[in-house]
Amino acid sequence: MNQIWHLRPHKTGCLLDIGRTQFPCLIGKSGLVSAGKKKEGDGATPKGCWPVRCLYFRPDRIARYQLPARLPLSVRALNPQDGWCDDASKGLYNYPVRLPFSGSHEKLWRTDGLYNIIMPLGYNDAPPVANKGSAIFLHCADKDSSVTKGCLALTQADLLAAIQQIHNHLYINI
Repeated sequence: MNQIWHLRPHKTGCLLDIGRTQFPCLIGKSGLVSAGKKKEGDGATPKGCWPVRCLYFRPDRIARYQLPARLPLSVRALNPQDGWCDDASKGLYNYPVRLPFSGSHEKLWRTDGLYNIIMPLGYNDAPPVANKGSAIFLHCADKDSSVTKGCLALTQADLLAAIQQIHNHLYINI
């Protein structure tokens, strides 16, 4: 049986409902958009029910023991050469890449802490369609921000608490 977390509107923004617990959640600066209208770089968060593909973490900032010993998804420590291709002209569009990389990409090893934990959502990846959006993650929120570039974000403490409650194949319903 799959586990589904639900994004819910709230008077102060959005909440990520993971069962008995709800966490304040940031979404894209352009709000929510139907998946069919999502475009690369539009700042919108695509609506749909997306599987969580895996979990990446910064081992210099998050100790492995802070994550559950058993998760029903792969867990991988990031390194400074990890990136994510957002170049629609490349065959690796919307996939992780090794840096240096010749196309446009995001660096996953960031100094700001946003990607201390990253959970890529299975949006536009089976297979990717050029310019329909890439790198839709659930990641850590910046305490000074009220929006993302299209991802979902929880505070690092809330994200760590939420991860403790994953017990089955996880989907996020946006």
